[in-house]
Amino acid sequence: MESSAEQDNQKPKGVFSTLLADGNWMLLKGEYQKAVDSYTAALTLKAGDRNCLVGRSKCYLKMGQHENALRDAEASLAGDPSYSEGLYQRAEALYYMGEFEYALLFYHKGRKLRPQIQEFRLGVQKAQEAIENSVGPSTVKLEVKGDLSFLEKDLDKTLPLTDIEHLMTTKKPKTPKNAKTTKLLLGDLYSDKMYLERLLKDEGLGKGQTRRGQRLQDVIKSGLTYIDTCTEFWNKEKPVSAQKRRPKQKKENSADNDGPAQFLLTSLQDIDADLASGKARASLKKAEEVLKKVQGWSEKELPDKKEALGNLHSSIGNALMELGNMDKALGHHQEDLELAKQCNLPEAMSRALDNIARIYTQTGQYERAIDVWEEKLPLVTADLEQTWLLHEIGRCHLELNHYDEARDYGIQSAAAADQTDDVKWKMNANVLVAQSELKRKNFDSSVAHFERALLHARAQEDESAMAAIQKALDETRLLHQ
Repeated sequence: MESSAEQDNQKPKGVFSTLLADGNWMLLKGEYQKAVDSYTAALTLKAGDRNCLVGRSKCYLKMGQHENALRDAEASLAGDPSYSEGLYQRAEALYYMGEFEYALLFYHKGRKLRPQIQEFRLGVQKAQEAIENSVGPSTVKLEVKGDLSFLEKDLDKTLPLTDIEHLMTTKKPKTPKNAKTTKLLLGDLYSDKMYLERLLKDEGLGKGQTRRGQRLQDVIKSGLTYIDTCTEFWNKEKPVSAQKRRPKQKKENSADNDGPAQFLLTSLQDIDADLASGKARASLKKAEEVLKKVQGWSEKELPDKKEALGNLHSSIGNALMELGNMDKALGHHQEDLELAKQCNLPEAMSRALDNIARIYTQTGQYERAIDVWEEKLPLVTADLEQTWLLHEIGRCHLELNHYDEARDYGIQSAAAADQTDDVKWKMNANVLVAQSELKRKNFDSSVAHFERALLHARAQEDESAMAAIQKALDETRLLHQ
C-alpha cells in the first residue's frame, strides 16, 4: 500500500498531466479559451513547462492575441534556444504581428536547425513574399555570403525582453482609413465589421450580458478589435497597393490567379497538412498533380523551379513511405538529392540524405544507411541534430554487430548531447554505449552507462524508459556476477 505522503506527491503530477491533456484536446477542438485556461492551470503546477507554453501560444495566436503568443513562445525557449516548436511559434507570432523581417530570421534559424521540418521552409517562403508585397519586388537576388557569425550568435538567443515590450507597445493597429481599401482587404468580413459597429451603437443591447456573465458591449468591442488587427495584418502582408501593381489575372486558374510562387506555397501547405493528419493518399495525389504543373513552367515563371521540384519529390517520397512503397519513395528522394546538388542547397541535400537513410534503415540495409548518414554528417552544424545523427549511425553499426564502431559513435553522440544539455538524447546515447559494451563483454562499463541512462530517464519522468533501462541494468548485473 502507498503511504498518504506518496499519494500526495503523485497527485500534482497526475493533475498536471490531466490539465495538459485537456489543453491539448481543447486546442484540437478549436475551443481556444478553454485550452488557455487548462494550460494556465497546468503552469501553476509546473511553471515554465515548454509544452504548455507552446500550446498556449498556439491558442493565443488563433485568438488574435499575438503579443501573448510571442511572450509564451519566448518563455518556451528560455532553457533551450534551439527548441524547434518554440522557435516556430516565435516566428509565427512575429509574422502575424507584421514583423516579417524578424519572422524571416527565425524561420531561417529553424530551417537550419531542423531542415526536415517543412513548416520552417514554408515560413521562409511566406515571410519573403510578405516582405516583397510590402516593399515591392526587388531585382536584387540576396545571397548568403561572407561572415555571418554575428547573426548566428544573435539567433541563438531569445529576443530581449525590452525588444518584445517595444514590439508590443509601439505597434498599434493602423487600419486603413479608406472604406474601399478596408472592404478589399476584409472581403466577406467587411459585412461582419459593419454589423458589429451597428450593434455597438445600440445602447440597450450593449448593456446586456452573455450566459457566462460577460458584457455584450465588451464582446462586441473584442470582435471589432480582432477584425481591426486582421485588417492591419493583411494590409502589411498583401497591401492593396501591391495588388494594384500586379496585372489582372484569370480567375479560373488558381496558379495563374495567385502567381506560381503563391500557388506553390499554398499547395505545399495543403500537401504537408494532409500527410500530417494521416491522409497519405490525398497528400500523394496532390503532390503528383502539382509536380506535373510545375514541370510545365519555365525558369522565368518560377526562378527557383529546381528547388520547388525537389520539395515536391520530397513530399511524394514521404507520402509513399507512409504508404509502405519504399522502392518508389527511394526514387523520389534520390531525385530530391540530385536537384539539391545541382542547386548547391545544403539544407535540401541534408533533407534528402536523411530520408534516403531512413528508408535504408527501415528496410534493414544498414550498410547503405551508414554510408548515407556519413555523407550527411558534414552538412550538420547544430549540436542536437549531430547528437541524433551520430546515434543513428551507431545503432546501424550495432545492428551489423560492429560493436566497437557502435560504442565509438555512442560516445560521440553522448558528448554532443552534453553540449546541448538535452536529457533525452543523453539517455539514448548512454543506452547505445551500454548495449555496445555489453556485447563487447565490458560489463563494468555497460553497467555504468545503463546507470547514467537511468538517471536521465528519471529526470524526464519517463516511466516506460525507466522500466526498460532498469530491466537491462538488472540483467547486465546478473551476467557480471
